[in-house]
Amino acid sequence: MKRIKTKDYVEMSKRACRKVIEAIERSDQPVLGLATGSTPEGLYDCLIEAYKKGHVHFGNVTTFNLDEYIGLSPDDENSYHYYMNEKFFKHVGLPTSQTNVPKGNTGDNKRACEDYEALIRDAGYVDLQILGIGENGHIAFNEPGTPFESRTQVVDLTESTKNANARFFDSIEDVPTKAITMGLKSIMESKEIVLLASGVKKADAMAKLIHGDVSEAFPASILRNHPNVTIIADEDALSKVRD
Repeated sequence: MKRIKTKDYVEMSKRACRKVIEAIERSDQPVLGLATGSTPEGLYDCLIEAYKKGHVHFGNVTTFNLDEYIGLSPDDENSYHYYMNEKFFKHVGLPTSQTNVPKGNTGDNKRACEDYEALIRDAGYVDLQILGIGENGHIAFNEPGTPFESRTQVVDLTESTKNANARFFDSIEDVPTKAITMGLKSIMESKEIVLLASGVKKADAMAKLIHGDVSEAFPASILRNHPNVTIIADEDALSKVRD
């Protein structure tokens, strides 16, 4: 795994932005894997600014998001469909037909998972996947204990993940208990992966990722087996990592 240490969150976001633009420029039909949450917001802001300045175009880009809550409609303000549209899609001229977020409200979750896998496969798989990392090592909604062979699936959210996401809801009781997520094997089929981490709360997870064992008890550790992973993290997130 390549490692880029940045001074702070702003620099982390700018470096990630450059990686995404490079990936778009390398391909006639680039496929991006995108994440939600607070960590990639700075990246999306940088990409929006670059788009407005004419430094990048998204007309030929296809995107796949990692996950979505079960039971929320796409226009629900807490859904990841809504998040992506508000934070990114609508600001960069990205055609809706080229954006893909798992569907968590179809009533047929098994079919929704199979359909999402098929869409990714038909697009030629993800060229560049953006990931964050949870304090317990989860990537996407793949919690500790998720099999490394997992594909897009419905998962139960742990208390720690629900608590971490509660700040986006009116109360902890409003946080969904299930989500649909790309599986670990699905993520590993991406041609290139960029993992973003910022802040002291991620320091233990980053130390375990880099120095710990590869184990299903720490889902992010699977990334150690991928041939093309770049970690972009700030000094706080890497404060417990040995050089």
